Amino acid sequence: MVLQRERPILVWGLAEPGARVEVAFDGDRAHATAGADGAWRVSLPARKAGGPYAMRIDDGQAPRELRDVLVGDVWLASGQSNMEWPISQSADAQAEIARATDPLIRHFKIPKSWSGTPEWQLAGGEWIASSPAVAGEFSAVAHFFARELRRSEGVPIGIIDSTWGGSAIEAWMDAATQGIDGDAQAALAETLKADDERALAQAREHLARWHLPADDSGWQATELDTTGWTAIAVPGLWETGGYNGMDGVAWYRTTFELSAAEAGRGLTLGVGRIDDTDTTWVNGVEVGTTESQYNLARVYPVPASALRAGANTVAVRVTDTGGGGGIHGPSDELFLQPEGGARRPLDGAWAFRPAQVTALALDDDKNQRPTLLYNAMIHPLQPLPVRGVIWYQGEANAGSVEQALAYRQQFPDMIRQWRAQFDAPALPFLWVQLASWHSGGDEGDSSPWAVLRESQSATLSLPATGQAVAIDIGDVDDIHPTNKQDVGKRLGLAARRVAYGASVVDQGPVFADAQFAGGAAQLSFDADGLAVRGGGALQGFQLAGADRRFHPATASIEGDRVIVRSDAVAAPVAVRYAWSDAPVDANLVGASGLPASPFRSDDW
Repeated sequence: MVLQRERPILVWGLAEPGARVEVAFDGDRAHATAGADGAWRVSLPARKAGGPYAMRIDDGQAPRELRDVLVGDVWLASGQSNMEWPISQSADAQAEIARATDPLIRHFKIPKSWSGTPEWQLAGGEWIASSPAVAGEFSAVAHFFARELRRSEGVPIGIIDSTWGGSAIEAWMDAATQGIDGDAQAALAETLKADDERALAQAREHLARWHLPADDSGWQATELDTTGWTAIAVPGLWETGGYNGMDGVAWYRTTFELSAAEAGRGLTLGVGRIDDTDTTWVNGVEVGTTESQYNLARVYPVPASALRAGANTVAVRVTDTGGGGGIHGPSDELFLQPEGGARRPLDGAWAFRPAQVTALALDDDKNQRPTLLYNAMIHPLQPLPVRGVIWYQGEANAGSVEQALAYRQQFPDMIRQWRAQFDAPALPFLWVQLASWHSGGDEGDSSPWAVLRESQSATLSLPATGQAVAIDIGDVDDIHPTNKQDVGKRLGLAARRVAYGASVVDQGPVFADAQFAGGAAQLSFDADGLAVRGGGALQGFQLAGADRRFHPATASIEGDRVIVRSDAVAAPVAVRYAWSDAPVDANLVGASGLPASPFRSDDW
């Protein structure tokens, strides 16, 4: 493990009531007597970075010894899928895994868990030293962040990974902070558990009809005997078909008819959105595969050589790693379209067969419900000394402008609450601003993602905070951009300034003021200089007059200011920059090359 340097080392646990517990750590000793509830806690002196050491905990009956204990800096990494996202699914995965040879970077992954009441202990997890054998499953952002700190600080770095993909911020906050009834939440959780057990019983009943093989190779064959397969509605997650909580591999099959002329021309096949990974065959010929894109519609070209006149067979092997699974999305994304012909629907009842079930546990919407993740995945950390928090979340709270505005209060409230738990009022808290992505909710001047980014930036008013702007390193077509290296670097810069007091530039230009005169807006910034990423014209600006209608604008850098004009706005009164879900054209940067944060001068 890694323990936090220069802070008292807290050790706690449960023992028989009245038991005397002694903790020894590299010559330091402390003891406590377990209370009536068995709880005990000791505090050992703070120490500088070092190790490895051993720690011995002895209650007089079953002593335990922990070896290979380092003292360094411990960071809590939390949020939703972009923080959870592993190295193995990120850019340059194989090269990064091969580079992960530093055993002084250590990760502790908290398993996904939930509870209606604050838990005393984590559901599980273990410390793992970085190596190419294991690093593929580490949080990519957290690992690249740790790598930056190893370079700058030179001490062991421990990452506690407490993440859950798709989670809303409400799930990471306690009941009191949200002003909700904790007892009512606990009662609701008991109801949810009972509902889950009924749903899982149904899934077990469905699965009992089959022997689930270890090897499903050959199931794509056209002549495969599918006697015993069942029908399932497509599109629709397999949970809606009664396979609640099922993770692993399952197969889908259907057929379609072609004339000889159509078969000779080839076609385009749409098999919908697939959660998470698929390989698709037509008549036993592989036509496409897509990995870990749960919300991407698959469209594959099928050559004439794979087709035949008459009946043709589609086989789809689906691998789900958590949450919902199967073929889903709009019905019109399931189709075939012969070359030069019209689309034909492929939705309806498909043949279905589970193959390799790796888990049967419900987590469905628990990550959306208030308090449930906090109770099981944050509260059990108790007052563990940590150096700081890195956070990447907000996508789940950007479904509407109203949600995004509420985040402006929720986010600082959560930070204050966590700081109180860890007994660290100035605990460094760093986060990633939402990257660019076409959410589908961006309409006219209304962008939920822009408002959410603004809510994130507003939270910088709290002390000891930092933000990594990421609008330039996202993927407009993928909510999970694979470039996690730059995210880790930018968080590392923020940590060096906020947590370690280094004199480094960790952010691009920050909007300070707008003056409107002479048909133009003159903008000033807190910045280390102003530049255009890649050269060329400055882009991403809009102006509005008194009618509050925004129009694209031209902009130029003049000294330490940006001057913005629009032929469509004779008398501007408001300016916006990068104000959309996916502001990919926005290219204002500082001398450091870091991007300017999106902003607006109005509060409309």
